[in-house]
Amino acid sequence: MNTPARLTAGTLLGIAGIHVAWGRGSTFPFATTADLTDAVVGNDVVPSPGACYAVAGLLTIAAGATAGLPAPTSRLRRLAVIGVTTVLATRAGFGFAGRTDALVPGSSSPRFRRNDRCLLAPLCLALAMGAAMSLRDRAAPLA
Repeated sequence: MNTPARLTAGTLLGIAGIHVAWGRGSTFPFATTADLTDAVVGNDVVPSPGACYAVAGLLTIAAGATAGLPAPTSRLRRLAVIGVTTVLATRAGFGFAGRTDALVPGSSSPRFRRNDRCLLAPLCLALAMGAAMSLRDRAAPLA
Protein backbone atom coordinates (compact mmCIF):
# COMPACT_ATOMS: atom_id res chain seq x y z
CA MET A 1 0.00 0.00 0.00
CA ASN A 2 1.39 3.40 -0.98
CA THR A 3 1.83 6.22 1.54
CA PRO A 4 -1.18 8.30 0.41
CA ALA A 5 -3.38 5.21 0.77
CA ARG A 6 -2.05 4.55 4.29
CA LEU A 7 -2.60 8.14 5.37
CA THR A 8 -6.05 8.28 3.80
CA ALA A 9 -7.19 4.96 5.26
CA GLY A 10 -5.87 5.93 8.70
CA THR A 11 -7.56 9.33 8.58
CA LEU A 12 -10.88 7.83 7.47
CA LEU A 13 -10.68 5.29 10.28
CA GLY A 14 -9.87 8.04 12.80
CA ILE A 15 -12.84 10.09 11.64
CA ALA A 16 -15.02 6.98 11.94
CA GLY A 17 -13.85 6.65 15.54
CA ILE A 18 -14.83 10.25 16.25
CA HIS A 19 -18.31 9.57 14.86
CA VAL A 20 -18.64 6.55 17.16
CA ALA A 21 -17.65 8.76 20.09
CA TRP A 22 -20.23 11.35 19.05
CA GLY A 23 -22.85 8.60 18.80
CA ARG A 24 -22.03 7.69 22.40
CA GLY A 25 -22.57 11.30 23.51
CA SER A 26 -19.05 12.74 23.42
CA THR A 27 -18.61 16.34 22.29
CA PHE A 28 -14.89 15.84 21.47
CA PRO A 29 -13.10 18.07 20.55
CA PHE A 30 -15.64 20.69 21.64
CA ALA A 31 -16.65 21.71 25.16
CA THR A 32 -20.40 21.54 24.65
CA THR A 33 -23.00 19.92 22.43
CA ALA A 34 -23.99 23.37 21.18
CA ASP A 35 -20.40 24.05 20.07
CA LEU A 36 -20.19 20.67 18.36
CA THR A 37 -23.43 21.01 16.42
CA ASP A 38 -22.75 24.60 15.39
CA ALA A 39 -19.22 23.85 14.18
CA VAL A 40 -19.75 20.41 12.62
CA VAL A 41 -23.45 20.14 11.76
CA GLY A 42 -24.22 23.78 11.04
CA ASN A 43 -27.33 24.06 13.20
CA ASP A 44 -28.53 23.12 16.68
CA VAL A 45 -29.89 19.66 15.85
CA VAL A 46 -27.96 16.79 17.39
CA PRO A 47 -27.72 13.83 14.99
CA SER A 48 -29.05 10.58 16.42
CA PRO A 49 -26.63 7.91 17.62
CA GLY A 50 -27.80 5.76 14.72
CA ALA A 51 -26.87 8.47 12.22
CA CYS A 52 -23.43 8.83 13.81
CA TYR A 53 -22.90 5.06 13.73
CA ALA A 54 -24.06 4.86 10.11
CA VAL A 55 -21.52 7.50 9.09
CA ALA A 56 -18.85 5.68 11.11
CA GLY A 57 -19.70 2.44 9.31
CA LEU A 58 -19.47 4.05 5.88
CA LEU A 59 -16.17 5.69 6.80
CA THR A 60 -14.83 2.33 8.00
CA ILE A 61 -15.81 0.70 4.70
CA ALA A 62 -14.15 3.59 2.86
CA ALA A 63 -10.99 3.11 4.93
CA GLY A 64 -10.95 -0.60 4.19
CA ALA A 65 -11.38 -0.09 0.45
CA THR A 66 -8.67 2.56 0.42
CA ALA A 67 -6.40 0.16 2.32
CA GLY A 68 -6.88 -2.52 -0.35
CA LEU A 69 -9.77 -4.61 0.98
CA PRO A 70 -11.35 -6.98 0.13
CA ALA A 71 -8.45 -7.65 -2.27
CA PRO A 72 -6.10 -5.07 -3.78
CA THR A 73 -7.06 -5.90 -7.37
CA SER A 74 -10.73 -6.78 -6.92
CA ARG A 75 -13.41 -5.11 -8.99
CA LEU A 76 -15.49 -4.55 -5.84
CA ARG A 77 -12.64 -2.64 -4.20
CA ARG A 78 -12.06 -0.53 -7.30
CA LEU A 79 -15.75 0.38 -7.51
CA ALA A 80 -15.82 1.19 -3.80
CA VAL A 81 -12.80 3.48 -4.07
CA ILE A 82 -14.29 5.22 -7.10
CA GLY A 83 -17.47 5.75 -5.05
CA VAL A 84 -15.52 7.06 -2.05
CA THR A 85 -13.53 9.42 -4.27
CA THR A 86 -16.67 10.71 -5.96
CA VAL A 87 -18.56 11.29 -2.69
CA LEU A 88 -15.64 13.05 -1.01
CA ALA A 89 -14.84 15.20 -4.06
CA THR A 90 -18.51 16.18 -4.35
CA ARG A 91 -18.64 17.06 -0.66
CA ALA A 92 -15.47 19.14 -1.07
CA GLY A 93 -16.88 21.01 -4.05
CA PHE A 94 -20.11 21.90 -2.26
CA GLY A 95 -18.11 22.94 0.82
CA PHE A 96 -15.78 25.22 -1.10
CA ALA A 97 -18.81 26.77 -2.81
CA GLY A 98 -20.44 27.39 0.58
CA ARG A 99 -23.38 25.21 -0.40
CA THR A 100 -23.13 22.15 1.84
CA ASP A 101 -26.68 22.99 2.85
CA ALA A 102 -27.76 21.81 -0.61
CA LEU A 103 -26.51 18.33 0.36
CA VAL A 104 -27.41 18.51 4.06
CA PRO A 105 -30.33 20.91 4.59
CA GLY A 106 -29.83 23.17 7.58
CA SER A 107 -26.02 23.15 7.50
CA SER A 108 -25.80 26.88 7.26
CA SER A 109 -24.56 28.53 10.45
CA PRO A 110 -21.80 31.10 9.87
CA ARG A 111 -19.38 29.11 12.05
CA PHE A 112 -20.05 25.90 10.10
CA ARG A 113 -19.60 27.64 6.74
CA ARG A 114 -16.27 29.07 7.88
CA ASN A 115 -15.13 25.66 9.19
CA ASP A 116 -16.42 24.01 6.05
CA ARG A 117 -14.45 26.22 3.69
CA CYS A 118 -11.27 26.29 5.78
CA LEU A 119 -11.13 22.75 7.19
CA LEU A 120 -13.83 20.28 6.15
CA ALA A 121 -13.83 20.87 2.38
CA PRO A 122 -10.01 20.80 2.11
CA LEU A 123 -9.96 17.62 4.21
CA CYS A 124 -12.58 16.00 1.96
CA LEU A 125 -10.59 17.00 -1.12
CA ALA A 126 -7.35 15.60 0.33
CA LEU A 127 -9.12 12.35 1.27
CA ALA A 128 -10.65 12.09 -2.21
CA MET A 129 -7.22 12.50 -3.75
CA GLY A 130 -5.69 9.97 -1.35
CA ALA A 131 -8.44 7.46 -2.09
CA ALA A 132 -7.94 7.89 -5.84
CA MET A 133 -4.19 7.48 -5.40
CA SER A 134 -4.76 4.19 -3.59
CA LEU A 135 -5.72 2.72 -6.97
CA ARG A 136 -2.46 3.82 -8.55
CA ASP A 137 -0.34 0.74 -7.76
CA ARG A 138 -2.87 -1.98 -8.23
CA ALA A 139 -5.64 -0.90 -10.53
CA ALA A 140 -7.93 -3.71 -11.58
CA PRO A 141 -9.91 -3.57 -14.79
CA LEU A 142 -13.64 -2.95 -14.36
CA ALA A 143 -14.56 -5.68 -16.84
